[in-house]
Amino acid sequence: MKQIQFENRYRSVWNDLEAQLEQLEAIRVGRQKALPLDQFVTDYRQLCHQLALARERGYSLELQQYLNNLVLRAHRQLYRYNPSLADRIGDFFGRSFPQAVRRQWRWHMISALSFVLSIALAWTLVHQQPDMVYTVLDEGSLAEIEMMYQPNEDGGSDIHAGRDGSDDVLMFGYYIKNNIGIAFRTFAGGLLLGVGAILVMLFNGSFFGAIAGHLINVGGDEPFFTFVIAHGAPELTAIVLAGGAGLRLGWAIIAPGAYTRLNALRLAAKDSLPTMYGVFALLLLAAFIEAFWSPRDFEPVVKYSVGAACWGLLYLYLLFGGRHGTGKG
Repeated sequence: MKQIQFENRYRSVWNDLEAQLEQLEAIRVGRQKALPLDQFVTDYRQLCHQLALARERGYSLELQQYLNNLVLRAHRQLYRYNPSLADRIGDFFGRSFPQAVRRQWRWHMISALSFVLSIALAWTLVHQQPDMVYTVLDEGSLAEIEMMYQPNEDGGSDIHAGRDGSDDVLMFGYYIKNNIGIAFRTFAGGLLLGVGAILVMLFNGSFFGAIAGHLINVGGDEPFFTFVIAHGAPELTAIVLAGGAGLRLGWAIIAPGAYTRLNALRLAAKDSLPTMYGVFALLLLAAFIEAFWSPRDFEPVVKYSVGAACWGLLYLYLLFGGRHGTGKG
């Protein structure tokens, strides 16, 4: 890439960062109140990479000096800034997590397609050929699921029958352990050139689709869907995001670009960490909903309405969270 093309491509980013540095530097002399760092950390890392490229490609000393000065100024602000824990958590959920998800949207799309298509295939096969469910579940597991979602006289289910507050707390812990274990295995499976992550998505999708198809066949569809619809939003989304993050790792090994495979893997893992932190938070939320809300016996219209709100709000957050004020992400 020629220097003029390089400058044209990144000049707007440098200008934005320079303007933000002027604002942050003004804080020191008391001209304005503290500002959130917003996209600052990401821009700083990109700037360091761009400076390295300028040096490697032998661009003009003037450009190298300009970028070097920006890096030094950004470095001083980065290590001067010491937000409180509450500010860091708020910044993460308000900006970093949804931006990280959108930054890796291609991998999450592949993960989602693997999951959804395996659900659809298993659902269709079991619906048309009921005995196909035994390729996914054994008879004992299937009998337990049928008993759990067997509709009662009111059309609901007895999922919560016999459970008290202490049981809900125990189930909350169980769901956390189970879901986070699945997410971690999905993410780590990406190290097998991405194949492991895809296999986990296909297996979980087939499992869910087979259960759904079977319960529709035996008349347990309403108890099942009213139970899973609310906590399914954060839970299934988190598993899909873990799969996408795992695929990002696998691709770094397959196509490391200008880096060694080990360095490419390190960069991919670092880039995926915000997504995985968010995945664990979503799974905590899913476990809470599944333990304390999903088993409750409300009218189906209430359960479906709450579930629809969970899905809608979550995806509005992931699509639009962190966009304000930066024009990025």
